[in-house]
Amino acid sequence: MKATVKFFAAFHDMTGRRELDLEVREGLTVSELYHDLRARFPRLADYGGSLLFTVNAEYVPADHALHDGDEVAFIPPVSGGTHAH
Repeated sequence: MKATVKFFAAFHDMTGRRELDLEVREGLTVSELYHDLRARFPRLADYGGSLLFTVNAEYVPADHALHDGDEVAFIPPVSGGTHAH
């Protein structure tokens, strides 16, 4: 089955890509997909514990199973901004 991975923010910088089309096995979870991508892009490993996952633009838990045609995004932590006092 096929899935598309979208890369945003720091992940775009680390991978040099905005998206990647992949062949994945049916039922692969988003966390398993992330683990597989870390082998291809080792710098992604630095963010493993603080990611948000989306599938088809909806936030999902790490154990969400993928289906053919899903669009997956891994959202790294975002920082910045200050509060006005």
